[in-house]
Formats: sequence, structure tokens, C-alpha cells
Amino acid sequence: MTNKLAWFERLIEYAQVLIESGHPVVLAGDYNVVPTDNDIYNPRSWRDNALLQPESRECFRRLVDQGWTDALRAMHGDERIYTYWDYLRRHRGKVFGLRIDHLLVSPALVPRLTAAEVDSWVRDLPNTSDHGPTWIEISSGKKSKLAGV
Repeated sequence: MTNKLAWFERLIEYAQVLIESGHPVVLAGDYNVVPTDNDIYNPRSWRDNALLQPESRECFRRLVDQGWTDALRAMHGDERIYTYWDYLRRHRGKVFGLRIDHLLVSPALVPRLTAAEVDSWVRDLPNTSDHGPTWIEISSGKKSKLAGV
């Protein structure tokens, strides 16, 4: 856990530089953190897992609070949307997922964000990753589908 928190601190520090630059930036990847209980099918069964620890969740909150927009959450509100399904427990077929892959967009991109999705169907193909492809669409102009933008 110590390494994970150290990684998060370095990311938070560098992300602040990126936000202050004003450039259009996307921070994309598997952060290995489930931000809220709404981002997991059953938080009780994973409570001791590193993905749900309060320290890493706090780091994720601090990152987003710099001014980053969580694209999936912005486009889907409180809808349960997952990016990962455990193979060992056959969770995909039961729709028991977690959201640990994140696409954070800088303020310069928010007005151009038109879509954010997870292609969960890919997870059902043979020999695929336990993560579904997670993507965003950015328009060339200011055409956001976000309310109030």
C-alpha cells in the first residue's frame, strides 16, 4: 500500500502541473482504486482489498479536486458502470464489476467531451483482458453533451 500511495502522490503533483498548464490533457489508465461504493457491485465483499482502502480513495478525490473531470461519471451520473470483472469468480456473467479504469479530462477538454463509455461486450470474448475497453470521444469544437457546459 505504501508504494501505491507514493505513486498517487507523484501523480497528484504532476497532474497539478498539467492542470495549471491549461493544455487539453487526459489522464487515462487503471488506477487500481474504486472511488466510491457506487463503483463496485458489492463493497462489503471487497472492503479489505487495496482497491477500496480509504487512503487510496482519498488520493483519487484529491486528484479529481484539482479540477479534473471524471469522464465516465460526468457522462453517466450515478449509473453503475464497471470497467473490470474478476475472471476467477466469473463476475462478468453476473454483472458483478468494479470501476478501476479512469479517464480524467482537464478543464480545457470538458466543453468538447461528447461521449465516455466502456465496451463491456469485449470482456465476453475468448481470451480477453478482465478489463473492458474504456474510452472517450472529444469533438473538434465545443459540443459537449454534459449538462450546463
